[in-house]
Amino acid sequence: MHLIVGLGNPGDKYRNNRHNIGFLAVDAIARGHGFPAFREKYQGLISEGTIDGERVLLLKPQTFMNSSGDSVQKVAAFYKLGPADISVLYDEIDLAPGKTRVKVGGSAGGHNGIRSIDPQIGTNYRRVRLGVGHPGHKDLVMPHVLGDFSKAEQQAWLVPLLDAIADNAALIVKGDDNGLMNKLAIAVQGDGAERTQRPDTADPTRKKAPAQSHIRQARPAGPQAKVPDTGPMADMLKKLFGKKD
Repeated sequence: MHLIVGLGNPGDKYRNNRHNIGFLAVDAIARGHGFPAFREKYQGLISEGTIDGERVLLLKPQTFMNSSGDSVQKVAAFYKLGPADISVLYDEIDLAPGKTRVKVGGSAGGHNGIRSIDPQIGTNYRRVRLGVGHPGHKDLVMPHVLGDFSKAEQQAWLVPLLDAIADNAALIVKGDDNGLMNKLAIAVQGDGAERTQRPDTADPTRKKAPAQSHIRQARPAGPQAKVPDTGPMADMLKKLFGKKD
């Protein structure tokens, strides 16, 4: 069994906040894989289903972000899950919007939800960090993460990212971190290894200059000067180079 946790704050007021991207991602997984309706349990909303034949629990803690660990710990204890059986999806301001980073273990990085989880279940669980961008100044961080996604953000990268998370949820369960990052990067036209090559935007009528080799080419020899056979110059050259008649 694998537990996938999405972090956020409960209530309609926060539903579309950037801080709630974890909730949105888990909802997308539930829809994409036909999970039953969430039910209240373990201080959270939980749903159980299967992904690629694997039994999976989806959890949205309802304790507010700063106490997320309380709900995660209860579920982990009841189902006897260790950190390796748990993946947590959450917002990351230090990543550009739509960019994703996945790793096992690490620090909370200033995220209060992760800071709440670490001491309760240990740190060696999978962290799926979903970039929401930085507002540019620390005083603007709180209104930024508690602000709603704009329509432009939703169209440009949020909807494609959430769809890709749902489509590739099996990679979370299998622990294929690089594969997951690659698929999500491609979905939002990021920097995945399989990204298609950028088209050549240069003027097609313009002739390209031939590529220059790093090896220096020898210059072609020019016309050779004729050496005189007779006269004062010839006598001088004979003396200089020791040439005899």
